[in-house]
Parts: sequence; C-alpha cells; structure tokens
Amino acid sequence: MSDPRATTSLLTDSFGRIRELVESVAGQLDDQTAVLRLDPGANTPIWLLWHLARVQDDHVAGLAGHDQAWESWRERFDLPFAPDDIGYGHDADQVAAVRSDPDLVAAYHADVHDLTLRYVGSLTEQELARVVDEQWDPPVTASIRLVSVIGDCLQHLGQASFVLGVAGRRS
Repeated sequence: MSDPRATTSLLTDSFGRIRELVESVAGQLDDQTAVLRLDPGANTPIWLLWHLARVQDDHVAGLAGHDQAWESWRERFDLPFAPDDIGYGHDADQVAAVRSDPDLVAAYHADVHDLTLRYVGSLTEQELARVVDEQWDPPVTASIRLVSVIGDCLQHLGQASFVLGVAGRRS
C-alpha cells in the first residue's frame, strides 16, 4: 500500500503551479493580447484561461461530488453558452465570444483552485483508485482523471504563453 500523503503533496504542488501560471498569464494580458488570434481559427489567451478553469472546475467537482464554483460565477461572465458549457469543441465564433476581464478569469480560477485543494486534501488510497469512467480501457480512476486535468491545464497555459510571447515580439 502506498501513502496517499505523497500523492496529495504532488497533486497540491502541481495544481499550485497551475494557479501561479494562471495568475501570471492573466496579469500579462491587456485588451489586445487577451483576444489575440494567431490565425482566424486559433484560440485566444482569454478563452484558453477560461476554458482551463472550466475544465478543472467541471472535472474536479465531478470527482468530489460537489457543485462547481461556476454556479456562483456564471452570471458575472455573461457568456452566451449553456450553463454547463466548458468550451470543449467551441468553434471560432464561440471562442471570440469570451472577452472576459483577465482579473475575473483569474478570480474564478482562484475559487476553482480552492475547491480543488479541498478535494485533493481529502484523498485516500481508495478514492485515488476509484473508477470514475468505465468507457476507456483501462477504466479511468480518480488519480488518472486528476493527472489528465493537470496535463490539460498545462497545455492550455503553454498555448496562452506562446501567444503572449508572439505578441511581445510583434510590438
């Protein structure tokens, strides 16, 4: 049997790094760079931050069996999407509809992060091994889902950072 405290520590550190990167990227966005597209179909940095926060919120709330933070944030964003929309499969027009203030997105992610850490802090060996999706072979466990969320968030943060880098070289 493994010690879930080591896993909890690793997950806490990983999600903490995501939190720091969200704050850093959001802090570098201005009105132009927030909605910059490197081509007409590309995702914008603000959409990438919103989407990663929505995915983390949705997936961790699903694991933890609690309400998403989005419930108390949705009206502030005033987006033309269904209440449960997390951005998966958005087309170019839907991406363009996310024109939110970077500080608002960062604040929403802060709530998501707090909920994530509460769940991570409660993890047991049994919870980490719990099968949460049997549609895959092998079935997805809670621990695999958390690693997937971390990977997804880091990919989107890397994409947003890349766009910021290109914007900085252009100016």
